[in-house]
Amino acid sequence: MLRYLTSGESHGKCLIGILEGLPAGLPVEVEYVDMQLKRRQSGYGRGKRMSIEDDKVEILSGVRNGTTIGSPVSFIIANRDFSIETLPPVTAPRPGHADLSGALKFGTHDARDILERSSARGTAVRVAAGAFAKLFLREFGMRVISHTVALGGIEARREPLSPEEIEAGVAGSRLNCADRAVEEKMIAAIDDARKDGNTLGGVFEIIVGNVPVGLGSHVQWDRRLDARLAAALMSVQAVKGVEIGIGFEAARRRGSDLHDEIFYDPAREGLKFYRKSNNAGGLEGGISNGENIVLRAALKPIPTLGQPLASVDLVSKKEVKAAKERADVTVVPAAGVIGEAVVALELASAFTEKFGGDSLTEVKRNFQGYLEQIERF
Repeated sequence: MLRYLTSGESHGKCLIGILEGLPAGLPVEVEYVDMQLKRRQSGYGRGKRMSIEDDKVEILSGVRNGTTIGSPVSFIIANRDFSIETLPPVTAPRPGHADLSGALKFGTHDARDILERSSARGTAVRVAAGAFAKLFLREFGMRVISHTVALGGIEARREPLSPEEIEAGVAGSRLNCADRAVEEKMIAAIDDARKDGNTLGGVFEIIVGNVPVGLGSHVQWDRRLDARLAAALMSVQAVKGVEIGIGFEAARRRGSDLHDEIFYDPAREGLKFYRKSNNAGGLEGGISNGENIVLRAALKPIPTLGQPLASVDLVSKKEVKAAKERADVTVVPAAGVIGEAVVALELASAFTEKFGGDSLTEVKRNFQGYLEQIERF
């Protein structure tokens, strides 16, 4: 079982992660982890904080001579902006943020106690943990990629793309968008929103390629892989909706126009059963069915605005404008990278549950035996 914990505040000394359950013998590329952290900081529309921080991971335990040793991997990401003790209190909660609910819950009149932990700055440590999970999944041919499919009400082309097509399309993109013609319109919308002191949301899509059939289970609600993946994406700050496969479009179709018909080809290598469509998004009954897993997450505009909305002071109870913190115009491209990370963590967890093993060699042996079983079926 793979699990992880994070700690740290937005302007604290550092962010801390502990990842438990990686088998011994997994090669760890620190440069790869740092590259994922850099991707999270990138994207047109990001704010000044991204120019201050230079996120890099420092591994403290669980790795020796470049490979995991089976014990928990612990790591930190230092904050250059380490000013939590001197920052002023926040008493004007922002609509759409955790400020007011958290202040009421914890009985504090200073919402900084809430926003420091609820801030999306904490997603950096999740991206690092997800990078370890991606390295693990890569050993078994699985790849997790994302791309921006909508931003500020502007939608990219929605025809299904393969992981290879997405990777080629987003190379060099400022918004992690495979549709370059539409990307320019999105960038113009970001510029307009910045001038107005506003923010923009959007939708990112995640494709997981080369997923084996049989991850997850139907036998208990909390073992369903679709539920676990949806929960992981919903845990990312500002995500307000998740779709699997064609998502809500499925509710508008008849069953005969929706479900992916099953075919069989004895000449196929590996799994002989296949589909000509993937409306289910690679998941049926809470179990991966061997097709690509397709997920989309809808991101609301972030709540810190250059032109703040109306609020009420927590101390005086008088009408005020909401607090104005350093923030971005849009975070959709970065959110896709975070989405990749949390999806990779859930898939790695499901993978280790199915194939077990204390060492990478043992996991690979178990996996290979399963593939042979599937091919003989």
